[in-house]
Amino acid sequence: MHSLIAYRSEWLGNIRGDILAGLVVALALIPEAIAFSIIAGVDPKVGLYASFSIAVITAIVGGRPGMISAATAATAVLMITLVRDHGLEYLLAATVLAGVLQVIAGLLRLGSLMRFVSRSVMTGFVNALAILIFMAQIPELVGVPNLTYVMVAAGLAIIYLFPYLTTAVPSPLVCIVALTAAAMVFGFDLRTVGDMGELPSTLPVFLIPQIPLNLETLWIILPYSAAVAVVGLLESLMTATIVDDLTDTPSNKNQECVGQGIANTATGFIGGMAGCAMIGQSMINVKSGGRGRLSTFASGVFLLFMIVVLGDWVAQIPMAALVAIMIMVSIGTFSWSSIKNLKTHPRSSSIVMLATVVTVVYTHNLAIGVLVGVLLSGIFFSAKIAQFLRITSTLSEDGRHRTYLVHGQVFFASSDAFNAAFDFREALEKVTIDLTHAHIWDISSVASLDMIVLKFRREGAEVELVGLNKASETIVDRLAVHDKPGAMESLMGH
Repeated sequence: MHSLIAYRSEWLGNIRGDILAGLVVALALIPEAIAFSIIAGVDPKVGLYASFSIAVITAIVGGRPGMISAATAATAVLMITLVRDHGLEYLLAATVLAGVLQVIAGLLRLGSLMRFVSRSVMTGFVNALAILIFMAQIPELVGVPNLTYVMVAAGLAIIYLFPYLTTAVPSPLVCIVALTAAAMVFGFDLRTVGDMGELPSTLPVFLIPQIPLNLETLWIILPYSAAVAVVGLLESLMTATIVDDLTDTPSNKNQECVGQGIANTATGFIGGMAGCAMIGQSMINVKSGGRGRLSTFASGVFLLFMIVVLGDWVAQIPMAALVAIMIMVSIGTFSWSSIKNLKTHPRSSSIVMLATVVTVVYTHNLAIGVLVGVLLSGIFFSAKIAQFLRITSTLSEDGRHRTYLVHGQVFFASSDAFNAAFDFREALEKVTIDLTHAHIWDISSVASLDMIVLKFRREGAEVELVGLNKASETIVDRLAVHDKPGAMESLMGH
C-alpha cells in the first residue's frame, strides 16, 4: 500500500514544478537529439522519436523519479560503425537487443554493483561529463557572428539573474523565450535549431526492424548491443546516484536497469535509437524544479508535441539560447570543491578522480573511464589494507617452541609479507601460528599458509594453527593441502 501511495506522490506531488521543468528539458533535448542522430549517421527523427519514447517509458517504469533519459552521445558513438556497415534497420534491432540485455541485468540485480564505485570515481565521472558538455558547445561558438556571443552572454545573464526576481518560472525557459523573441523581432541572422536538421512532422509508428532473423544477424548486432547496454546502464546508474544526492531522495537501481531496458526495447520498435540517462538534462530538470516522474513524462510528451505540432516555431529557437543553458549545466555539474580537495584528500583518491576524468575526456567513453577508476580504487584499497598486516612472535623459555601472532588481513596483496615474516632456519620442535586476530581471504593466502606449514615441517618442527575464525576455517579446510597426503613431496618438488 505504501509503495502505491509513494508512486502516486512521485506523479502528483509537484505538478506545476514538474510540468514547467519538463517544458525546459524538452526544448533542450531537441537539438541534442538531432546532434546525436547526426553522430550516429541517421535521420534526425531517429534521435527525436527515441528521446520521446525513452523519456515517457522511464517515467513510468524507471527507478529514479526526476531523472531524464533520452537519446545520448554515449550510446550514439557506439552505433556509428553498425549504421555505416549495415544500415538503420540493424541499429533498431541492436537497440531492441540492448534493451533486453538491460532488463536481464536488472532482474539479476546488477544495479547493486554500484556500491563498488567509489566517491572519487563518481566525482571524476561528474567532472568529465561537465567538461564533455562544455566541449560539445564549442562548435557553436567557433566561426560564428559576434552577435552569437552577445546572445549567449545575454542568455547566461537571464539564467543566473532572473531567479532574483522570481523562481515561479524556470530561468532557462525564460532564456529560451526571450532570446527567440529577440531574434525573431529584430531579424537576427543566427544559427537556429532548424539549421541542425529537419524536424519530423508525423507521429512515430510501430514497425518491426526489417532484418533477417538468423544467427548471423545476432552475431552482427550482439557486440554493439552489449556495449550499448553496459554504457547505458553505467551512465544511468551513475546519474541516478547524482540525482539521489541532489534531491536527497533514494532510488531503486535494479528497477532503473529494468526501466531503461524496457524503454530501449520499445524504442527500437518505433524507429528510435538506444539511449540512457542524461546528466545534463537531469541537472536542468532538477535546477528547474522538476522532482517527480511527471517531469520526465512531460519532457517526452512536450518534445513530441513541439516537433510535430510546433515544429516551425521550435525551428526558430536560436542555438545561442541552448548553448547558454548547456554552459550553465556544465558549470553547475562540475564539482568545483574537488579542485580545492586535491590538497586535503588522500593522494590515492585524487589520482583515482583525475584518472577517471582524463580517461573519459580522452576516450569519450564513460565505461572505460569508470572501469579505470574502479580498478585503481581497488588497487589502492588492496595496497592500503595489505599494509595493516602485523606479525609478532614469542619464544618459549627452553627455546624449542615459537608462537607467531598474526594481526590483519591475509590476501593476495599481503601474502608476500606474510611469507617473509617467518624464520624457517630456526631449530624448533614446535611452531604455533595464532590467527585469532587475522582473516584468511583467498586462494593466495591459503597457498602461503600451506607453504609456511610445509616448510616448518620440512625443518622438523611440529606446526599448530589456532584461532581461525569460522570463515577462514571454511576456506582453509576447502583449499589447503598441507594436511593432504603427498603435500610434503610436492613442496620438495618445488
